[in-house]
Amino acid sequence: MGGGMDKPSIVFMKKRFFSISLVFILALSAFAQSTQELRDSLSLLIRQLDYNQNDIDMRLRKASLNMQLEQWQYAIDEYSTVLKLEEGNLTALRYRAYAYERIGRHQFARADYEAVLKRIPDNFEALLGLALLNQKDKRVTMAMDQINQLVELYPANPVAYAARAGMELERNMPDLAEFDFGEAIRLDPSNADYLISRAEVRISLGRKREAREDLQRALSLGITHAEIADLLKQCR
Repeated sequence: MGGGMDKPSIVFMKKRFFSISLVFILALSAFAQSTQELRDSLSLLIRQLDYNQNDIDMRLRKASLNMQLEQWQYAIDEYSTVLKLEEGNLTALRYRAYAYERIGRHQFARADYEAVLKRIPDNFEALLGLALLNQKDKRVTMAMDQINQLVELYPANPVAYAARAGMELERNMPDLAEFDFGEAIRLDPSNADYLISRAEVRISLGRKREAREDLQRALSLGITHAEIADLLKQCR
């Protein structure tokens, strides 16, 4: 990476960028649950499946719990069972693709995302997942084309702008990234992650006063001082 972003900034941004790629997984659960609550729910579903082995909805719920517990292979196995029961199930294809990506089986992830897009060319989650996958695989031009397409198709979705900002940072384009984080914030002003990410970019550009304003807004949204203490120091 060039001189515009220092290493701490890159590391921080990669954590934020990763959180974007998880957005559709976290949406599987309507309420936050502790690990123990997730495990208890999973145990119950496993027992119920003993008597309802062909229940697709139940298997999808079990797979979503595996995903939230980061039990990637169990999730893959469950989604594969769903696809045997119902060929082309879009939910199973989308989430199995992400699970494949998490264990490094990018070719299989790509095939699942492309299967979704073959049926629904403008599916948000599949377009986002494939763009992020291509970015990981260093297919930079293809990734940028896909993320630009995503922004054009979903101009009111802040995740699309934030994902593009992450890619722009990896290409050492902090000015463009700042703009896209700004668009994400405009569309979702209560998202502290976007504010912190833009602050990081602004620090790298030497605009410390504006960065501090973003961090102060993040604090007002519930981020603790300890979480961004290093960034606040860089704004002095």
